[in-house]
Amino acid sequence: MGSTSIDTQKKQKRFNLSDLLIGRPLETRSLAHQVVSNKIGLAVFASDALSSTAYATEEILVILALAGSLAYLGLSVPIAIAISLLLIIVTISYRQTIHAYPNGGGAYIVARDNLGEVAAQVAGAALLTDYILTVAVSISSGVAQITSAFPDLLPYRVILAVGIIAFMTIVNLRGVKESGAIFSVPTYFFLVMMFLTLGVGFYRWATGTLGTVTGVEFAAEAIAPMSLFLILRAFSSGSAALTGIEAISNGITAFREPRSKNASRTLVVMSSLLVVMFLGITFLSRHIEAIPSHEETIISQMARTVFGDGSILYLLVIAGTALVLLMAANTSYADFPRLAALHAGDGFLPRQLTYRGGRLVFSWGIMTLAIAASVLVIVMGASTTALIPLYAIGVFLSFTVSQTGMVVRLRRIGRLKPGEKVKGLETDLEYDPRWRIHAVISGFGALCTFMVMMIFAVTKFTSGAWFILLLIPTLVFIFFRIHHHYKDVAQALSLENTKVKEIETDKVITMLLVDGVHMGTRQMVRFAKSMGNPWHAVHIGVNHEKTRATQERWNNYIGEGELVIIDSPYRHLVAPIREYVIGLLEANPGSIVHIVMGHLSMDSLFTQMLHQNSSLILNLGLTGLERVVVTIVPLQVHQNGGQVNRNHLTGDDLKRAREERLQVKDGDGQ
Repeated sequence: MGSTSIDTQKKQKRFNLSDLLIGRPLETRSLAHQVVSNKIGLAVFASDALSSTAYATEEILVILALAGSLAYLGLSVPIAIAISLLLIIVTISYRQTIHAYPNGGGAYIVARDNLGEVAAQVAGAALLTDYILTVAVSISSGVAQITSAFPDLLPYRVILAVGIIAFMTIVNLRGVKESGAIFSVPTYFFLVMMFLTLGVGFYRWATGTLGTVTGVEFAAEAIAPMSLFLILRAFSSGSAALTGIEAISNGITAFREPRSKNASRTLVVMSSLLVVMFLGITFLSRHIEAIPSHEETIISQMARTVFGDGSILYLLVIAGTALVLLMAANTSYADFPRLAALHAGDGFLPRQLTYRGGRLVFSWGIMTLAIAASVLVIVMGASTTALIPLYAIGVFLSFTVSQTGMVVRLRRIGRLKPGEKVKGLETDLEYDPRWRIHAVISGFGALCTFMVMMIFAVTKFTSGAWFILLLIPTLVFIFFRIHHHYKDVAQALSLENTKVKEIETDKVITMLLVDGVHMGTRQMVRFAKSMGNPWHAVHIGVNHEKTRATQERWNNYIGEGELVIIDSPYRHLVAPIREYVIGLLEANPGSIVHIVMGHLSMDSLFTQMLHQNSSLILNLGLTGLERVVVTIVPLQVHQNGGQVNRNHLTGDDLKRAREERLQVKDGDGQ
């Protein structure tokens, strides 16, 4: 017992690349300590919402510029005010959700609890899609800030974006506490620099010393008349500022106790900062006469007008904005894996998404998010403007579903008697005398977000919104197909299920798959003999010389049992084996065919990849056959062990060794 413990400790102390990149594994009991304070929580869950101020104003101006006149850009201020009012309404509604569902889950849990599985999967699909888009948009926008200050990097924007996604993935695999501590610095640095810029900008405006933007070329030509449709389109683009509001309600469990109280406080602080910065940037951009441009962002124009082109403060503002936009993707890294794990736990996504990695994070979810976002960035060329039409429809759909679910919940509460308490699916329902006020707030919020979602769908339809409107129902269909599969499997495995016919037999036919004759073959033969059942070996002949050599070596070194040779003139491996097994099953009804395969097992993943590993492919090829049992007999080959000293080998020994290598060369998977 003592020696085993010491060996385990030695193995844990062994250095490897995984420990260097993501840290040493954490014990399961450490999960309760993987929570964050309000300050870190603001950085982790609010970076997406706060960073949207860097492009929300610009997206409003881009649409208004389509009218072809700088005079229409002044409409950005009333549009920003309308968006800010909507943001306040959504914040109040989500604050109610946080207190009603202290275990997190956001729109998905609210919908599942009050509206049923279909609505829950719609909300989940919308949010999962939006989280992927958040990473793509945030990273692309951050790269745009960098290329504004350093135009020479513009041709490399896609490479930069994908590289940053890879970096963020590694950091998030290290765990919630570590990633939060690392990413909190850029978030607070951005807040300091942005409020400094707004403060100095408003002071210079009040004193009459604020200049206007120069040296920027107007990006758009007159391609659309000014109309209500264009204003609504600008409103929908600017509403991207609301993305990320739901993140805190999804990640309540990451906060310290009392979770709901800390999460709701963080939500209020985040929304307050967001409104002030969004309105401030929009108002100041109009007074400096900032215009949308392909070469320079609105934030860059504002910073150089306030502080001077090329000044240290200008560079710090650009650096802070770029960093927070890059770090904004961390909100998705915090919430996407949690939401995906909820779906998987309910059987609507692959179960692997529920597994926690060595650092107690949902590693499969993090990797899925990174791959999907990288593909999106590559396809869209890391263009924020190209990605925005795909953005925010999902989040406003989830807003609508969540708040509608809250209305249903509050109406249930209204039917209770004072002091009455009823057990609910997720949380207990208890009478609240103010349920009508809360229901009105949530209902009004649902109506507003539904209207914005419809505006998005109509105004952005031809620009790419059609893809999201098609993708979400497709995902819901896939979710339910996965769910039905898991239900069928659960029914098949149930001990109370009488429909599944159990195999009742006392006859077993053992069949060895042999591609060459070597030490691994001897090990398989010894294993087959130990089972006490009739056995024989099968060799697929794809090469006449090798087939002849295999037969000779079988006679010389094994000398027992039958070796069946199956010719395969087209060099197929799986099909002849499957056909032979089916023949055995038909010839022996009620019997079990026990297939034994060999497998060379190496010390490391790299050396394992140097071999064919054909046992894995053969195993998959036999999938679907009843009364078939597959056993893989590994032969462990140590990199530094079992070596033979060539200086003491005779000529016959060397010849046998060469023959052994030839036998193993193409047969390392059997």
